[in-house]
Amino acid sequence: MRDPVNLAGVLLVDAGLVAGFLGLVSLAWPLRFLGIRTRRRGAVWLASGAVLGLAGMALPAPLRRVQERASRLDEIIPAYQFSEHHEIRVRASPEKIHDAIWKVTAEEIRLFRTLTWIRAPRLSRAGGGRESILNAPAKKPILEVATSSGFALLADQPGREVVVGTLVVAPSRPREHLTSLQDYIDLDAPGYAKAVMNFRLEDEGGGWTRLTTETRVYATDASTRRRFAAYWRVIYPGSALIRRMWLRAIRDRAEARPD
Repeated sequence: MRDPVNLAGVLLVDAGLVAGFLGLVSLAWPLRFLGIRTRRRGAVWLASGAVLGLAGMALPAPLRRVQERASRLDEIIPAYQFSEHHEIRVRASPEKIHDAIWKVTAEEIRLFRTLTWIRAPRLSRAGGGRESILNAPAKKPILEVATSSGFALLADQPGREVVVGTLVVAPSRPREHLTSLQDYIDLDAPGYAKAVMNFRLEDEGGGWTRLTTETRVYATDASTRRRFAAYWRVIYPGSALIRRMWLRAIRDRAEARPD
């Protein structure tokens, strides 16, 4: 499921970060092997990187709508501006994979702790600070951590789908108290960005199951959409890598033979 506008934004931001970094280094030590022979040229690279990055962040994020609701994710967040989708085939039953989804831990997800440290080093330095998905204990099931520290369990259909959600942007005033799934679905007040992630299971027969994960974000107004677009396009590569490693960890646990 491609999101071409946001993908273009991510590529521009990434290109800007690389060009800016090379330009910054060349202000001290010109990288002649890359053709950056003078500090002045390094400054040009730095400025070009800034322009590319800002252009990527400023690209619009068009609203997308689900045409046919085929999952609980579609019912909970049928309209959104940002998304990512990953999938993997697993040689195990949907029921066994569902169990693995709930049991896989942070230490089983390759690079998880490194990437979350890069995203929020202050939480990692806190050591014994409050548990969260960005400061997850190594051996505790990661979804258990998430749903006890800011994420709501929005749907859990054994052998079919798990859906969790959170508010990734909220006004400075206290958040409304979301007492039900319908409250979450209906929330459309300005200043919010709702994020929902699922794991969906499709039995393909012959002992194989297709496991997919999709993350969608809906920003409730133009200002919030612009602010979140800048954030999304910077963190997207790391986020996508975490999702892929998460799927592999679930696969490895589901396919493992009992001791």
